[in-house]
Amino acid sequence: MSRKKIKLAYITNDSARKTTYKKRTKGLVKKVHELTTLCGIEACAINSADFDSQPEVWLSHAGARCLLSEFKKLPLSKQNNKMVNQESFLEQSLAKATQHLRKLRKENRQKELKNTMFQSLNGKGILQSLNSMDLNELGPLVKQNLKDIDDRVRVLTKASCS
Repeated sequence: MSRKKIKLAYITNDSARKTTYKKRTKGLVKKVHELTTLCGIEACAINSADFDSQPEVWLSHAGARCLLSEFKKLPLSKQNNKMVNQESFLEQSLAKATQHLRKLRKENRQKELKNTMFQSLNGKGILQSLNSMDLNELGPLVKQNLKDIDDRVRVLTKASCS
């Protein structure tokens, strides 16, 4: 049975917020434990909120201190390797989405040109409505399709002769 999607917003009711906090923290600690077991890595979770007077630490205070001191001994380049803040994360996401958009636009343009080429071959007088930029892009596409057809004809004739 699947759970219903909850709306992510600040919980104004104090008791409900504390209960949700406790449940989510328990789930987070469970995930950290699973990561350490499944991947064979060292990990810790440090959690501090207004509800608790002491920060909650999983695995232990000593284990967390040891792990953090090992991390601080690493050179800065290794410490910051894959570490992002909100701004850099959003910049990376935006760059990725922009690149994906460019790729999709290019694919759509190729499909439009191919569709135009096939409509023209079917006798629809669509070429007259195209501007010079469209015609310049359509030319290489037609040449490539003709080359592909010639290559396929050669392969089929060789296969039929054998």
